[in-house]
Amino acid sequence: MNWQDKNILITGISGFVGAYLAERLIREGSNVYGLIRRRTDGTIPANIKYHGIENDITPITGDLTDISSVANAIDKSEPDYIFHLAAQSFVPQSFDNPTDTEKNNSQGTNNLLEAMRIKDCDARMIFAGSSEEYGLVISSQQQYNQALKQYGSIFPDLKEGRTHELPISETNPLRPMSPYAVSKVYGDFLTRNYCHSYGLDTVVSRAFNHEGAGRGKMFVTSVVTNQVMQLKMGLTDRIVIGNVNAFRDWTHVEDIINGYLLLAQKGQAGEVYNQGSMRTNSILSYILLSIEQAGQNIKSISTLNGDKVIQNPTEMNNDKYYGVAFDKTKVDSMILDDEIEYTIEDKGILVKTEDKDVKVEFNPARFRPAEVPILFSNTEKIQKLGAKTEYSVSDIIKDQLNFFMKKENQ
Repeated sequence: MNWQDKNILITGISGFVGAYLAERLIREGSNVYGLIRRRTDGTIPANIKYHGIENDITPITGDLTDISSVANAIDKSEPDYIFHLAAQSFVPQSFDNPTDTEKNNSQGTNNLLEAMRIKDCDARMIFAGSSEEYGLVISSQQQYNQALKQYGSIFPDLKEGRTHELPISETNPLRPMSPYAVSKVYGDFLTRNYCHSYGLDTVVSRAFNHEGAGRGKMFVTSVVTNQVMQLKMGLTDRIVIGNVNAFRDWTHVEDIINGYLLLAQKGQAGEVYNQGSMRTNSILSYILLSIEQAGQNIKSISTLNGDKVIQNPTEMNNDKYYGVAFDKTKVDSMILDDEIEYTIEDKGILVKTEDKDVKVEFNPARFRPAEVPILFSNTEKIQKLGAKTEYSVSDIIKDQLNFFMKKENQ
């Protein structure tokens, strides 16, 4: 698609993904406008500065919680396309302050759609939903029984005759497990409602975890790679983390950007499209692969008590799980096969490398009140439009380590 001279409005342009998207569209020759909250100190947002696009975008001061400022942004940008990325997106913060999350994510989306309706805006709007909307996904009968015991009920329940719901397609049940996820379900349904009720040209993207250089330090991949880089540079003697058993479908941010542009071009109005990599890896694997990318060859891991010993835990395989072959580590396979699980009682993991031992310490404060155990996308729908996964998990880790190396040496 030719993006030359197209007017693009990006909400959340100063965020991690927004800045990547803006940089790409600037290269494509678009006129990029960004809705940005007023900053009392007058500084340039870090992501805008990192991408070097401060002189190439047209900032529009505004706030999604104020419908008049949203209407003003539409008037000023006269958009051909709107990418609605702005959100309070940090899941733990949504537990700490659910009202703020609801106000920014739910009310903010409502204001944008209503402003588009009132202004008779014919722009195509891409809504950034989230894989967190799926929430509690059933991966096995054993996990189902554990979840039922923990929560008392599961709604919607597992369909009769099914033992798992993986990989996750767009028709999977939505069981959001955090205020953030609930706010995204609201925005998702409302976006489609405005399409069906008022004829707005809207498409919903449910992107699975997307990572890369510049990802916020509070997100788990950056928590890991930042600490690994500090460990390499002698600034810390351990890695501190929460639940390492959780599995995520990690995709490079550039692949997600490609998906957003593809949906703007070819997505069907009123439809939902997953974006992801069709692979899933544990947080523990992300830690171990990061340690190896930083130059340490891992021989074995065990709990701090010397239990649960695994030799060559990062040994890779491409075995099929849930009908899909994808790259994963030996420890990934063992967790998926219910052969091993790490709990708070283990206190941590000792990683033995060829050069030294690395301590991975569990911090109970980093465990969520309600955890999403596994996210694993089925992206066949967007693949039919031409979407491809170009980057591996190792590519993501390399980019993040290089980013934090540069930060530490500035």
